[in-house]
Amino acid sequence: MKRTFGCVRLVWNKTLNVRSNRYKAGGTRTSYRETDAALTEWKRTAGLEFLSEVSSVPLQQTLRHQHTAFQNFFARHARYPRFKSRAGRQSAHYTRSAFRMREGLLALAKTAAPLRFVWSFEADVAELDPTMVVVSRESDGRWYVTFAVDIDEAPAAAPTGHAIGVDLGLIDLAVTSDGDRIANPRHLARKARNLARYQRRLARCQRGSRNRDKARAKVARAHRKVRNARQDFLHRATTRLVRSADLIAIEDLSVKRLVRNRRLSRSISDAGWYEFRRQLDYKCARVGRKLVVIDRWHPSSKTCSGCGYRLSELALSTRHWTCPGCRTRHDRDINAAKNILAAGRAVARGDSGDACGVDVRQQGTPCCGRR
Repeated sequence: MKRTFGCVRLVWNKTLNVRSNRYKAGGTRTSYRETDAALTEWKRTAGLEFLSEVSSVPLQQTLRHQHTAFQNFFARHARYPRFKSRAGRQSAHYTRSAFRMREGLLALAKTAAPLRFVWSFEADVAELDPTMVVVSRESDGRWYVTFAVDIDEAPAAAPTGHAIGVDLGLIDLAVTSDGDRIANPRHLARKARNLARYQRRLARCQRGSRNRDKARAKVARAHRKVRNARQDFLHRATTRLVRSADLIAIEDLSVKRLVRNRRLSRSISDAGWYEFRRQLDYKCARVGRKLVVIDRWHPSSKTCSGCGYRLSELALSTRHWTCPGCRTRHDRDINAAKNILAAGRAVARGDSGDACGVDVRQQGTPCCGRR
């Protein structure tokens, strides 16, 4: 498997280098067919014959993934593909023609022995009829086998007759229009001290030494624990929201721009706002819920959810305020969540007019820039 990972990495980097040089020289794009033909020639080239010693399926899948990556880049959906490092995550994708299941063991093409693995679900993997197998090794040295399976569409969830608005933040990860608060666990902040100690040890190690490899694995292990804890927490939180409401309204936060703030970038990344919205998006679509994303310039915090009175200024440090119009005392986050829900309902109805005294603008329309 290590040899396969090395060949996959070589094919990716060599193909990426050829693509980049060709495009810089004449502005010509490279098709998948051309990369496939180049791979065949490399296998016949002196010094690269070892590419034929591993299964050709992972190498072909690497070319397909890079072709998709460039399509996403030219469509402005992703950044420019980068070269792969041996210190990062390694993976090899095997389609149905390159693996088979035998007595609970996984047999891969051009491997000397079947691969033993620990299955983490109750169902038998052989009965699931997997369409693809991904063998990967993380930076901390852990190995994983992932099975891709075709499943039927999930049944629509039973209607609840309830709608909620969600306001994202840093003190609380999310505050709903019902007054519920989802605490921000700050996974990275809690592990920052130990992580800094591991990184100092890594910086002291000599490059290329065995101790440096051990120190790098310890740093990667600490990051993996933080990443898994954050993913698990977000999955639990988003699943509860999707199960509790037919309509969920959230703001269209520009996380990419917000993380440019040097004082808040680490906290925003630790909270996982983008992942929170991504999970809500696909979970709502899977069970038939409606997710409404309102305009990011919508003044949800400084507008009274009762009478619609809008403040001219509202400092970020002000967590509670009293409406001059109706004298209602507002919690900043709960009030914002209520206004987000009202705007989301208006958008869901196709009404771009007045919602609780607030003008609901179309997506992406700029205003004063203050919230």
